[in-house]
Amino acid sequence: MNNFKAIVVKEQEDEVVYGVEQIGEDQLSEGEVTIQVAYSSINYKDMLAVQKKGGVIRNYPMIPGIDLSGTVVESADSRFQKGQEVIVTGFEMGMSHTGGFSEYARVPADWVVVLPEGLSLRDAMVFGTAGFTAALSILALEKNGMDPKNDPKILVTGSTGGVGSVALQLLEKIGYGNITALVRKDHQVEVAKSLGAHAVIFPDDLGELKKPLNKEKFDYILDTVGGDITSVLIPQLSYGGSMSMCGMAAGVELKATVLPFILRGVNLLGIDSVNVPIDKRPAIWAKMAKDWNIAGTTLVDEISLQEVPGTIDAIKNGQHLGRTIVKC
Repeated sequence: MNNFKAIVVKEQEDEVVYGVEQIGEDQLSEGEVTIQVAYSSINYKDMLAVQKKGGVIRNYPMIPGIDLSGTVVESADSRFQKGQEVIVTGFEMGMSHTGGFSEYARVPADWVVVLPEGLSLRDAMVFGTAGFTAALSILALEKNGMDPKNDPKILVTGSTGGVGSVALQLLEKIGYGNITALVRKDHQVEVAKSLGAHAVIFPDDLGELKKPLNKEKFDYILDTVGGDITSVLIPQLSYGGSMSMCGMAAGVELKATVLPFILRGVNLLGIDSVNVPIDKRPAIWAKMAKDWNIAGTTLVDEISLQEVPGTIDAIKNGQHLGRTIVKC
């Protein structure tokens, strides 16, 4: 394998710097499967990975990118053959193991999912980690009673971001008809409606966290932001309602009392997409390839490796909408 392009993050004195470099195969982490990367995608976690004290990258230098789709070029594991199209998301990729912002990647075989019929390599990263997380969130809420037959009142926070934008479209495709989107800026209103929201609200509409119990406004909440938004919303869940939680863009602290849980029987459902067992992943991807396939209508931009820093800055500054995929 000749030298190839990758984004490399380095620690220089007191700063973290990154950019596109020419590297060799010996700079990839160990693994049984070598993949020619077709696409990766940019997630909130990737933005954190290139920040000083971002809490994502464990050691430097590192290739970021927490997901990828591509074609197997070499495999020491009999489950995968040269020419096979595959997906990798999560685990330690882009953290302590070189990731997807590269023309080639090498990963453990136990991280690899065969691309399901119905998805292209591009489609797979239109979903990417964000879509996988949105699907996990919806599955968890449905396991706890959310059903389109009951026309539940659903709120999606961070609704024009990566996870939220996919979640809105998935919910509408499944058949939910009472979806509210939480947005922060005026220009996001029409975007959220175009993605499937039937109503749009702003953080100021939620009120303040003054009472341990508030008026019951939502049966189910798909929360992608955490922090004060989550704290304000828990007391607004209906009796027996549930909230899935998968993000921390608004903070990691949670201010709550036990009262919503013991007086209304609400549920807080933690969503982790990183360490989902590999044997459970194919069924989720198959669902997104068939019944839940919204890849063709998703709000998505396609960029090159060289354009990644611009998108990273947009995410950091709260100016990013929808999904951005990286053609490697």
